[in-house]
Amino acid sequence: MSQPTLMRLPIGGLVALDVPRLALMMLAVDPALRGIALAAPAGGGKSALLHGMRELQPDPPWVELPLGCDSEALLGGLDLEATLHQGRRVIRAGALARAHGGFLLAESCNLMDEASANTLLGALEDGVVRIEREGLSLRSPAEFRLLTSFDPAEGAPRAHLLDRLGLIVMMPTIRESQARASIVRRHLRPDTESWRDEAQLLRGLIESAREQLPQIRLGESQRHELIRMADALGVQGHRADLFALRVARASAALGLRDELQREDLELAARLVLLPRATRHPDMTQSAAPSEPPEGENSPQNDTIEPDSNAVPPQDQLELAEEVLESLAVDLPDALASLSFAKQRSGRSGSRGATSGQRGRHVSSVPGLPRGSRLDVIATLRNAVRWQRVRTRRRQGVAITTDDFRIKKYRSKAGALFIFAVDASGSMALNRMRQAKGAVHALLEQAYVNRDRVALLAFRGHEANRLLPPTGSVELLRRAVDQLPTGGGTPLAASLVASVEVAEQAKRRGFGNIVLVLLTDGRANVGLKVDRAGVDAEVQRLARAVVATGIRSLVIDTQRSFLSQGNATQLARALAGDYLYLPNAQGTAIAAAARQVASA
Repeated sequence: MSQPTLMRLPIGGLVALDVPRLALMMLAVDPALRGIALAAPAGGGKSALLHGMRELQPDPPWVELPLGCDSEALLGGLDLEATLHQGRRVIRAGALARAHGGFLLAESCNLMDEASANTLLGALEDGVVRIEREGLSLRSPAEFRLLTSFDPAEGAPRAHLLDRLGLIVMMPTIRESQARASIVRRHLRPDTESWRDEAQLLRGLIESAREQLPQIRLGESQRHELIRMADALGVQGHRADLFALRVARASAALGLRDELQREDLELAARLVLLPRATRHPDMTQSAAPSEPPEGENSPQNDTIEPDSNAVPPQDQLELAEEVLESLAVDLPDALASLSFAKQRSGRSGSRGATSGQRGRHVSSVPGLPRGSRLDVIATLRNAVRWQRVRTRRRQGVAITTDDFRIKKYRSKAGALFIFAVDASGSMALNRMRQAKGAVHALLEQAYVNRDRVALLAFRGHEANRLLPPTGSVELLRRAVDQLPTGGGTPLAASLVASVEVAEQAKRRGFGNIVLVLLTDGRANVGLKVDRAGVDAEVQRLARAVVATGIRSLVIDTQRSFLSQGNATQLARALAGDYLYLPNAQGTAIAAAARQVASA
């Protein structure tokens, strides 16, 4: 008997996702919103919703972008096969150009590599694709609406990418048993005909809303309500203000109304302003900002007529407080999920880049493939120009050593922080809570700087690797919060395990590795020695750690009146830095770790 399989439900069959579906309809009504990003954990219905846009808008171009695509797939370039066949240069359009006038589906935008994200950012900003390489100089229109998603547990996308999308939707978690049962029932017994009829009705409503959109009247007080809410939430830039006004108008158009109502402003705040919040609101201290200054970057020219900068009286601005109060429950989750505040307050970018045979392919240069990787496509492209001369007397493609092109790579030179946390009984009695707070602060800074973090815990008789090198703050936070405690202190085992992780990381291209030891330094369990020889064994292993080039930071978690200087001696043996935890805040510890990494 065959087992039932889960299918992707059409948009009419989705349960408890009314607000995200409404957001998709707004994007269909007003293309100037540019795109939508859905935030939800795995299995939350993101993919089904995004593919549902094709039911709402079946006619415009539709391009799906695979996660691992490179810049050439995005931009296009020389069609090598057609060029060789026709004897002239044939250009192949990339995904961005093919999506012009339609939709580009790119799921998991937080996992997109930096080069692809930059290319996508440029197209969203300018509406064109430019190719300037290998003798090609092309310019193609690329005005599309981006449909994307991400799982917050895997890390947040780049703030600059989200900021260029009008709609950012934090999808609800479906916990009601009745709704979950309905989802299962719809998968097992689909009502395809009914869902098809519902999608047809939604398409009709979208067409009517498009006709209604130019008729929507936006009052001066309503405009200032949204701007004042944006200011109270700490939303940066004027792009969000214009997006919020467009969402409010699209909401009213879908309601087939001529004027905006409270629900339209609340939807605009929920879908545009709330996800971009950088602080909790304080309406008593906020003031309505003025209109965007001339020359400020913004979305496409807005059809909303400018008016006076005068702020309406206070009694006409009471709606902002009401809307913010209704959104107050969601605000902490918004700040934690998207974290525009942390991304904008920290330093962006990596610590640099290194060349080698690993990382991102950045260019191809003439050379022989001796110890390097041959770029077959670039080699053939270079040979194409000479085929008419070379193949007059023979068949096939003629290639000489002058045509060879080898690949040049560049990889990020971010640091790898190996957190080795003492989870023994003495730590549990002393400073485990403070140690966890310090790790949290370090993790946030590591994420901002695009570093990687590995987590080890040692207790009893061994050291366990809880997480391999990762950039997900959420995964690391969960692992730290669930650290088991108790038992002896196998400090020697933690040093051996740290070296193993570091050696694996070096083979993957990491050259900047920092060991952060959170311990009181009192080892009492050895690897190959009894209790009396533990200290000497730790000293020998510490010297071995230094020989590998790993830099160290020892964070002393012992109470001062009990400390016998064990952590200080350990730091000295590791030729590393020393920090006393009770005298340092989490930010100070994070700064110390960064200083070690950049030394």
